[in-house]
Amino acid sequence: MFHDLLRVQDHDTAADRLRHRRQNLPELAELRACEDELGRLETTLAEVAADAAEAARLQRRVESELALLESKVSELDAKLYSGVVTVPRELQAMQTEGEAMRQRRAALEDEVLEAMGARETLDEQLGELESRRAELDREGVRLRAAVAEGQAGVDRDLAAELAARQEAAAAIPADVTALYEQLRAHLGGVAAAPLVNGRCGGCHLALPATELDRMRKEPADALVRCEQCERILVRP
Repeated sequence: MFHDLLRVQDHDTAADRLRHRRQNLPELAELRACEDELGRLETTLAEVAADAAEAARLQRRVESELALLESKVSELDAKLYSGVVTVPRELQAMQTEGEAMRQRRAALEDEVLEAMGARETLDEQLGELESRRAELDREGVRLRAAVAEGQAGVDRDLAAELAARQEAAAAIPADVTALYEQLRAHLGGVAAAPLVNGRCGGCHLALPATELDRMRKEPADALVRCEQCERILVRP
């Protein structure tokens, strides 16, 4: 019975390792890092896209204002040189207004160039960010497939361990099983250990000679425990 319990412990330990491996696949850590980077990139992409849209609106507004101003300059020049206006004071006022319009036009042209440059820079940033997003999307697809494959392999091994554990546990009394499960929960998963050369295979401490002598006198089917760690000891 107790050697069956030791086999159960071996299968439980192997199953615990497999569960840990399933939760800590290298590809799973890479996938989380990839998704984290993608999340940060999406935030940056939204911010840059908003800036690009604002830059485009600014460029259209300045271009519209410039087009309207150029139309007014053309009208003023046509009127100025048509010969319709002959009063010197009116001609001088029109020339002054025309000069102011041309100065404003030059300023608007500079603003248009500046807006175009800002928009071009933002569009380049958008292109780079979208390219990186596509790379991360492809990497995410690859990693998800790798994670699924790795987890499927672990699940097959885990199913085999659990089936073998069930077979080994079939002959163990319910009270011993209950104690074993209780100890596993409090002792890091190891509740049963072999007694080897007077040492507990769980805590690896040597048992006192008096305790070893007492155990030798116990019946073979008696449940004995390590007085140091309280694990169930399986005698040779």
